Amino acid sequence: MRIQRNLLILCSLCVLLAVTSTAASLRPTHAPHAIVTSVHELASRAGIDMLRSGGNAVDAAVATGFALAVVHPQAGNLGGGGFLLLRSANGKTHFLDFREKAPAAATENMYLDAQGNVLPEDNKDSSVVGYRSVGVPGSVAGLVYAEKQYGKLSIEKVMAPAIKLARDGFPLAYEDTQDLKKDEYLAEFPESKRIFQRNGNYYQPGELFKQPELAHTLERLAKDPDEFYHGAMARELAVAIHKGGGLVTTADLAAYEVKEREPIRGSYRGYDIISAPPPSSGGVALVEILNILEGFDLAKFGNRSADAIHLEAEAFRRTFYDRADFMGDPDFAKVPVAQLIDKKYAEAWRGSIQLNHASPSKDLKRPAFAELERVAQSRIAAIREPENTTHYSVVDAEGNAVSVTTTLNDSFGSRVTAEGLGFLLNDEMDDFAAKQGVPNTYGLIQGPANAIGPGKRPLSAMTPTIVLKDGKLFLVLGSPGGPTIITTVANVLIGVVDFSLDIQEAVNAPRFHNQWLPDGILVEDSLSPDTMNVLRSKGHKLKVEHFWGDGECIMVDPKTGERLAGSDGRNNGKAVGY
Repeated sequence: MRIQRNLLILCSLCVLLAVTSTAASLRPTHAPHAIVTSVHELASRAGIDMLRSGGNAVDAAVATGFALAVVHPQAGNLGGGGFLLLRSANGKTHFLDFREKAPAAATENMYLDAQGNVLPEDNKDSSVVGYRSVGVPGSVAGLVYAEKQYGKLSIEKVMAPAIKLARDGFPLAYEDTQDLKKDEYLAEFPESKRIFQRNGNYYQPGELFKQPELAHTLERLAKDPDEFYHGAMARELAVAIHKGGGLVTTADLAAYEVKEREPIRGSYRGYDIISAPPPSSGGVALVEILNILEGFDLAKFGNRSADAIHLEAEAFRRTFYDRADFMGDPDFAKVPVAQLIDKKYAEAWRGSIQLNHASPSKDLKRPAFAELERVAQSRIAAIREPENTTHYSVVDAEGNAVSVTTTLNDSFGSRVTAEGLGFLLNDEMDDFAAKQGVPNTYGLIQGPANAIGPGKRPLSAMTPTIVLKDGKLFLVLGSPGGPTIITTVANVLIGVVDFSLDIQEAVNAPRFHNQWLPDGILVEDSLSPDTMNVLRSKGHKLKVEHFWGDGECIMVDPKTGERLAGSDGRNNGKAVGY
């Protein structure tokens, strides 16, 4: 969660005015031909610059991704990984999996102490902070692969904005200075403390943040991107990690590969859904949620009414129950995708939902359904899934669409900066199940399919999604937020489809989340208190937070083809079009 979320809001009216102002500011005076929307305006502008230079949506997405590695170190990255979903104007789709991988030396119990307990995050050998938490990075490979396979411009061209931002600097926003100042773990690593905290002389709002080491690294990659995995940079990176006690080697880097996977496909009320396949749980979970809800007339209850939220939360609950049992890396475990997204299975689940009373999570029982009955391996492993990721969406003038979600896992990842290279490394090993049978601070439960293993990719909730109407591009969706990613995407999609909200209204609307365990609904504090009370009367336990996520979404008007952006007022995101 970003630091600003903990700040006090003066009054409800201020919030309403701010949201209204945000929505108004994102409505162009003329219809843009193309839009890039991300958590940082400078990154969005980097993407737009590529479109102005004759590039396509992929060029814009790659430029935005590299720029986020400079201007949004909390989650933008060279040292992490992610997913990219592309739908070309000709209708062809591609899904790129550049998720991090466990190094070859990884073992299932590597984060347990001598007594078999999970190491606390402040331990130097934990899965959360420090060199041993680092998985093999995939972001550079993924962005370069996307550019070479589907872009029109050169690597040098799309990386130029990021290089300039790192070399010349950019003014830091208040929220960024607070994030940098208050992250206690950054100070534990000399390179991170020097670069991001100026050795205790903390950056102030509006100050230029220059990153010369990162600029040099980006310049090297622009000339030869393969250097990250097979050249001198790979050796420098492996030496730096080994020096700190980490496991990633030059052999691990050389063995890394981007995977092209078949996207998950579903339908909802006449709309076609295209989303992320395993090792993301997001696409499967999203389609299962929508399949369950398709049998209810949500529109008649009204947007954010207690009755509608109740039904949606019950669908979320059942889907996360399934997620706990079945999801993992498809290269290492059989994931029964076809059964989970079968509409007949959703119909069976729907029959277990009471219209006026919450289903206790402990009493939930899966309906009998073919292969899914073999689940006895059950929910005996836990995973902590951090919430600082970043998402961006692109639509170009030709109608090519790209939806990208990337992450370092925790905010600032492992907090380790690669010595001499200037970029932060992920703590993605924490997305595996550290120990069987121990619920974590988030209460998320995973099955053995997500146990640590050499070369495995950890399970993710990242859910880059594209929606079509009558075969034409309609929505480009995504968000950060750990397990709340899935329900945030569902919240936005349902807001547009069921409640006829425009994309900005759907992004702004109060969010809610249920993940089976812990039993209850997480709600944003902007939800009506009366609605909260009605939900409690139905037996729901509520946990209220200020807000979460960062929906950076695009809608294409089915009649006019106008591109409409919904950039999240909860953060400093900005949509840029031309």
